[in-house]
Amino acid sequence: MIRRTISQCMLGAALAGFVATPLAAQTPPLKLGVILDMSGPYADITGPGSVMATRMAIEDAGGEVLGRKIELLSADHLNKADIASSTAREWMDNQGVEALMDVAASATALAAIEVAKARNKIVLLSGPGAIRITNEACSPLTVHWAYDTYALSKGVGAALSKAGEDSWFFITADYAFGHDLEKDTANVVKAMGGKVLGSARHPINSADFSSFLLQAQNSKAKVVGLANAGADMITAVKQASEFGLTKSGQKLAIMLGYISDVDSLGLNAAQGLLLSEPFYWDRTEETRKWSQRFFERTKRMPTAAQAGVYSATAHYLAAVKAAGTTDGATVMKKMKETPINDFFATNGKIREDGRMVHDMYLFQVKAPGESKGKWDYYKTLATIPDPFLPLAESRCPLVKK
Repeated sequence: MIRRTISQCMLGAALAGFVATPLAAQTPPLKLGVILDMSGPYADITGPGSVMATRMAIEDAGGEVLGRKIELLSADHLNKADIASSTAREWMDNQGVEALMDVAASATALAAIEVAKARNKIVLLSGPGAIRITNEACSPLTVHWAYDTYALSKGVGAALSKAGEDSWFFITADYAFGHDLEKDTANVVKAMGGKVLGSARHPINSADFSSFLLQAQNSKAKVVGLANAGADMITAVKQASEFGLTKSGQKLAIMLGYISDVDSLGLNAAQGLLLSEPFYWDRTEETRKWSQRFFERTKRMPTAAQAGVYSATAHYLAAVKAAGTTDGATVMKKMKETPINDFFATNGKIREDGRMVHDMYLFQVKAPGESKGKWDYYKTLATIPDPFLPLAESRCPLVKK
């Protein structure tokens, strides 16, 4: 009898403890992930800065939503598609990750999209640029947030073509992003009466561009377009200067550049270059306010990709709260219904193909004498309203025609 009484007391105490446990402690966290280049040629563009931007959006949302604490996972994909896909698979199947807030670089992003699509998970992309993300590879739960190769071609490509620079040679990164950027810019050049005299493709993380630059010089093209990014673009620009490419009369066009690239090059080397971007830290009072917060944590001004990650994450978390669920389809419906109005985009909207449409801007890098100090690098030449591929031309099977 005594033993039974003790046992009953212990059971009662255990049940009482269980009932007293706060509901939040029983609720699993909402896990989000970012799969980035943390150590390679795109680390300054995305990398630790994108992790920080995502964390800032989570903090600004209060660190929890629907009574669930928000946890952030990050990983380095080493610019390998198989690592990106295996990481996404492990996170979603075994660790409960419900959305990817970015997967930097196009080939790695395309691999992760396929994993997420099979599991009905949301993917929001700011780092990669391949237009096929919202065309052949489009997914009901994928959003391409910051820019793409079609929009980039409408910036620098169109501006130089209007100025009479009508013959081009491309030095192109040999993977999805580079191929799409070359193709889209070439189409703009040709549509405006210009011609493409040739191209040379290089592997990612190249150290020597001499043979490619020699081909560009021999082509006699007025413009040498760099359809690459990050460390590859920086190396190509530096070696083009050593070759005396611009002194011989050819113009060097950066098809994708970031403020981190200009900082690495220095204004002496980068002055006069044209860039098309969706964001610049010093463009408005709102961009300056957010960027200063980012700077206080990283000691660097944010790139457009990093600002885009914050914007996408904040919009996602607001949609989860409004929808009252983390179900992917329900949250995405709310995201598409709600305009994006923040420091990154004004009246932005997510189309049926997953493209978040907004304005982009044509910038020119200042000369050293024009800059007031570090990070004061751009002057705005033009606003490019909604420069993205028209839905009528889309090859996305989700688009109704």
